[in-house]
Amino acid sequence: MDADVTDSAGTPADPDLPAGDTPQGRSQGRSQEEPGATDRGEEPGATDPKEEPEPGAVPENDAPQDSGDEGEAGGGADSGGGGGDGDGDGDQHGSDGKSAAGAQTWADHPKDGSASRRKRPWLRWAALGASFLVMISAGAGWWLYKKLDGNITTDTSAAAELKVYEKERPTPVVMDAQNILLIGSDSRSGDNREYGRDDGGSQRSDTTILLHLAADRKSATAVSLPRDLMVEIPKCRTGDDKETREQFAQFNSAFELGGTACTIRTVERLTGIRIDHHMVVDFNGFKDMVDAVDGVEICLKEPIDDKDARLELPAGRQTLNGEEALGYVRARKTLGDGSDTERMERQQKFLGALVNKMQSNGVLLNPTRLYPVLDAATKSLTTDPGLDSLRDLYDLVRSMRDVPTDQVQFLTVPRQPYRQNPNRDELVEPDASELFKQLREDKPVAVVPADELKEKGEEKEKAQDEKPDDAGSDSDSDSESPTPTPTYSGSSAADDLCEQ
Repeated sequence: MDADVTDSAGTPADPDLPAGDTPQGRSQGRSQEEPGATDRGEEPGATDPKEEPEPGAVPENDAPQDSGDEGEAGGGADSGGGGGDGDGDGDQHGSDGKSAAGAQTWADHPKDGSASRRKRPWLRWAALGASFLVMISAGAGWWLYKKLDGNITTDTSAAAELKVYEKERPTPVVMDAQNILLIGSDSRSGDNREYGRDDGGSQRSDTTILLHLAADRKSATAVSLPRDLMVEIPKCRTGDDKETREQFAQFNSAFELGGTACTIRTVERLTGIRIDHHMVVDFNGFKDMVDAVDGVEICLKEPIDDKDARLELPAGRQTLNGEEALGYVRARKTLGDGSDTERMERQQKFLGALVNKMQSNGVLLNPTRLYPVLDAATKSLTTDPGLDSLRDLYDLVRSMRDVPTDQVQFLTVPRQPYRQNPNRDELVEPDASELFKQLREDKPVAVVPADELKEKGEEKEKAQDEKPDDAGSDSDSDSESPTPTPTYSGSSAADDLCEQ
């Protein structure tokens, strides 16, 4: 009875399985049917418990099989197994048969296995190296991002003050349009003391531009507001938490009285346009940006020698570096008629050339060239909390990079000498109100050079004078036609400064 339950090795039978289905029974069945087969519990490819596999051997199942020779070898082993009496002779024959087949397999492929083993460590090292490079690149990218992000200064005080006066502020008309107030500070404190007298850190807005980005991002309109424009300045809180009175004064004094928030509220009262964001840039930021794009080309009809602007340039075509560009856009007394209006026009044209340089050289799409520009811009940039991260600025720039350069327009708000003081400016109405209405409602605005606009105006007046008095019916039909796009004196980023 014991022989029925256990095999010669003494392995107990599984009580839950029939005798023929035990692992030992299945092993014995294979020994009778497939000489050379091994127990499932043995290592794959083992031939005989007494034989040690040769060093470097691979499992038999992995070795390529030859359908002709190995089939013949298998047949010989089977014949030998058929003559066995089940006491191990059949296993020996099977082992011999398998050894013969195995020897033939190893002889056919002795080098392939070892070559594969030699290649695998190199693949692992290559994978580790690639992973290491990815980690280094990611770390460097994160460091650069944090550095640029940390350059930006957040103006929380302006946001807090604007919140106090929220009820007085205009309501946005077109939600997807963006109106950003760009303020160039003329403070002479700190790094800017070399550009003039340090008056204790007080500052006025040297240049103020209202930038309107159309909701479809197909156009951008930059409107300069003269620093000498006479405007209504609302009550504003000062740095020591006092409140100023409402006053009719020069526009740039709003920045000195109540900082950025007071300037924003003054612009909103003047235009009826809700300001969504603001940026304050100082002198050094401007010149560093020019240097970051390797300078900007201009053409001069006459040489410049301006000691106040620290600028000396010959006539003709030339590329200005950052220091020279700063003097060029700030010079006033020695260029043209010395008016602030002419200086603004020069600033607009230069900014257009700067935008054109950035787009034509692929700066916005080239990380290597974009980084120095971003570094220069963010170091001197103070923004509201809505634009105080690199991600916010990137989204803004990305939304503008597809705007055609001829649709990046610059103009000055329609103005004329102030009647009570010709050294100050006042708005020209109704032209100024029409411009503000177009921007507020996100409607198109066209700009042309001043001389071209003058010619069109003269032609229109001449046509009106030659029109018969009895042509009143024509005016009725004209009123039903689409409203023409208002046209103003200005320039675009596509204009070549050397062709004007």
